[in-house]
Amino acid sequence: MIVARAPAAYDGIVLAAPVTVPYERFSIRGAHWFMARALKGLIDAAGVAKDDIDGLCAASFTLAPDTAVGLTQHLGLSPRWLDHIPMGGASGIVSLRRAARAVQCGDAEIVACVAADANHVDSFRLSTATFSMFAQDAVYPYGAGGPNTSFAFLTDYYMRTYGAEPADFGKLCVAQRVNALHYPHALFKKPLTLNEYLDARLIADPLRLFDCVMPCAGGEAFLVMTEERAQKLSVPYARLKGAIERHNAFRDDPIQDRGGWAVDRDALYDIAGVGPEDIDFVEVYDDYPVISLLQIEDLGFCRKGEGPDFIRRNSFETHGTFPLNTSGGQLSVGQAGAAGGSLGLVEAIRQLTGQTLGAKVEKARHGLASGFGMINFDRGLCTGAAILAAA
Repeated sequence: MIVARAPAAYDGIVLAAPVTVPYERFSIRGAHWFMARALKGLIDAAGVAKDDIDGLCAASFTLAPDTAVGLTQHLGLSPRWLDHIPMGGASGIVSLRRAARAVQCGDAEIVACVAADANHVDSFRLSTATFSMFAQDAVYPYGAGGPNTSFAFLTDYYMRTYGAEPADFGKLCVAQRVNALHYPHALFKKPLTLNEYLDARLIADPLRLFDCVMPCAGGEAFLVMTEERAQKLSVPYARLKGAIERHNAFRDDPIQDRGGWAVDRDALYDIAGVGPEDIDFVEVYDDYPVISLLQIEDLGFCRKGEGPDFIRRNSFETHGTFPLNTSGGQLSVGQAGAAGGSLGLVEAIRQLTGQTLGAKVEKARHGLASGFGMINFDRGLCTGAAILAAA
């Protein structure tokens, strides 16, 4: 068995200029418009010229027929380093890792990591119908459309295997709604009670209405650069302490109940020089609550199968015992396509740089953001996580 070499440290690499392009339930605008708004936000936040941005990492489901290189012409950029990350909810972490190494190697000085998607009427259904060969071959022929069916499959398996109850998932959803009520970009503005969660209609048994993420349009973005450059620009920044990614982990598992985080979490904490007990808040990818639970377990905050008890013992509001998805997460903010993979990263930067738009985690020094993407019937293929530290 080949043992992976420990990754090199990310010394001197920082994240700055957290930007959100306000979310819209539906929009007639294309992804290019949201990408442009995000880029303009980065330029304004950092006080740089467009030509100073010499690296671009783009993530979008709705950019076609363009890719990142076509986007450069639309935006008037001339980067010397370019990447396109089509990995959905893992795109933010993967983009960060690629950008950080590019800056470390001197291939770019300032990299813009931009994720955005449009949401026209019926566009989500059309995109999920052709999402992958697995979607075409293993889902749609049986009359099951989109991710609700796949995540119902994973949720049911987890509940039967580890004893999770609907109220456990509901507790996460209710806490995130509390956090979202303080966040101006959240699309869900009404409080949610546990009874309302439990009484909501079934969508795909055992998933209820508030278990299911709501597609929308919008964008998220941030800059990656050296700490020295950030200091010269006088922009607030968060240090990158460690990051991991893994694809198609545990490929022999018949049904997914763990992800790539479990493979590489020790390396993540080793390179960051901290442990789970040092993390002050966590931003997980939360298109469905069961995936939040998998990340909590696989990132070492509790052991596999202990997630339900962990939920029952903790509170998840911003001022709770385990602050989780402090802006409200996708389940209360909305899922702006691939931008959902950067929602948590952007919020983590805000929390650690004193730029929060919602409730603040007091005295936060370390935050963890994780990503999950590309669901193919019985599993998500892409996972990643990053630990950030206050400057």
